[in-house]
Amino acid sequence: YSKKYLRQCKLYHFHDTSDTAKFKSFQDINANDFLWSDAGNLAPFLLKLKRNYPKDYQNIVQSIQTVAPYFHDFDLKKDENDVILRWHHKNDLEGSGFSAQTLSDGTARFICMATLFLQPKELRPSTIVLDEPEIGLHPTAIAVLSEIIQAIANDGTQVIISTQSVELANYFEPDDFIVVNYENGESKFKRLEKKDFESWIETYQVGEAWSEGLLGGKPKW
Repeated sequence: YSKKYLRQCKLYHFHDTSDTAKFKSFQDINANDFLWSDAGNLAPFLLKLKRNYPKDYQNIVQSIQTVAPYFHDFDLKKDENDVILRWHHKNDLEGSGFSAQTLSDGTARFICMATLFLQPKELRPSTIVLDEPEIGLHPTAIAVLSEIIQAIANDGTQVIISTQSVELANYFEPDDFIVVNYENGESKFKRLEKKDFESWIETYQVGEAWSEGLLGGKPKW
């Protein structure tokens, strides 16, 4: 059972948003079966969604516009068998578009995560594991991202995220959490139970309680 479950898990991290990141360069237009773990095939995958799943594609675009109101749409430029990610500004009267290198790190990461979570359910992994999704995000983007995560979790996708963000944690319920403590050379995982939070639930949000040391998960010197 464990092996079967682990094979269904897909691990993602979108830490590399440098100018040389894969998703900012030309990629094979046919490399679109699934979104790669680093979103390196973002352009061909988005092109596939735009052609075959226009409703889901528009959901992705609209979510990006929520956190980046200047964003109009993607400009997926093709060159024979390759495609590269570009985008249009709402005030771009000439329609020439901009390269992915002009996106801020936070916006680029949000685009990757919006595509991951809002892709069609039939393409979406049954279990998504994502490392520190809050990195570089504006507080508004963190709020929108938390709503998206909760929505797809309610739609049948298991989402496992690792975070050290008080702000992101505050958007979730106590029983959503597994706290990790390092004890005697081992990592100890503990899911929160009612007895763990009933004394502070009226006073603190989850992230605040963790920051105050009420849940564990903090270094011991």
